[in-house]
Amino acid sequence: MSPRIEVAERPGVGLDGAVRPSEDVVVVLPRAVVLLDGATSFDPDLPSGGWYAARLAGELAGRLAGYPDTDLADLLAAAIKTVARGHDLVPGRSPSSTVALLRWTDTEVEGLVLADSPIVVFTAAGPSVLADTRIATLPRGAGYRDRLSTGAGYGENHLVALRKAVRTTSRRRNVEGGFWVAEADPDAAHQAVRATWPRAEVRTVLMASDGVTCGVDTYGVFPDWPAVHDLVTSKGPEAVLDVVRAAEQSDPDGKRWPRPKPHDDQALVVLKFG
Repeated sequence: MSPRIEVAERPGVGLDGAVRPSEDVVVVLPRAVVLLDGATSFDPDLPSGGWYAARLAGELAGRLAGYPDTDLADLLAAAIKTVARGHDLVPGRSPSSTVALLRWTDTEVEGLVLADSPIVVFTAAGPSVLADTRIATLPRGAGYRDRLSTGAGYGENHLVALRKAVRTTSRRRNVEGGFWVAEADPDAAHQAVRATWPRAEVRTVLMASDGVTCGVDTYGVFPDWPAVHDLVTSKGPEAVLDVVRAAEQSDPDGKRWPRPKPHDDQALVVLKFG
């Protein structure tokens, strides 16, 4: 029996504070789900992270459907390579995206995560969080977060500080000791975090972009993932997005929770295996 799948998505705002199309991408296939979170670009000469995520998702969908037994990291590497070659993307100077892949057979469920879009699997023993935390552990100096925490708010000076922070972080992208993300280097795929679970033990799976996970990891409006699961069960996935967005609306200047934008894109996928 196939799992019952629900998807909740909501766009955030751009760096100028205006609503624009979401850069999160979700693709649901008969035996797999793809969730990508395109990184917001600060370079007007580059395509957007959403543009990249959409094209990578298309390549992944075709490969997952056509090669259901191929290793997930190999599929991701091939997809990254095809997008990079097809659009002349250069490692270190190209748009990028997180990756969360879930695939299942009659006997097992497997997940792959690259950068900060986790997969949470609930079994009788409780939640198992498949997460790539390398970007969260990078050292952070004074910068836009310090400005926001003092009440400086969003505006042109915030963008200046944010661009500086992004330049610093970009130097640690897809290098040893830094963090790994889908961009133009296929080798990044083999740095992903992986896990497999017996299908008979899996009850529910949550997949989320960081516009949702911040409700657990940063804002604390959910004490843990079981609390998210409880709300999904009682009111549906849109209710989770509502709670996170309400927290952000209570902190419009980013003083309590310094963050790049007042509202990030949100994507949450719920798979109920029974």
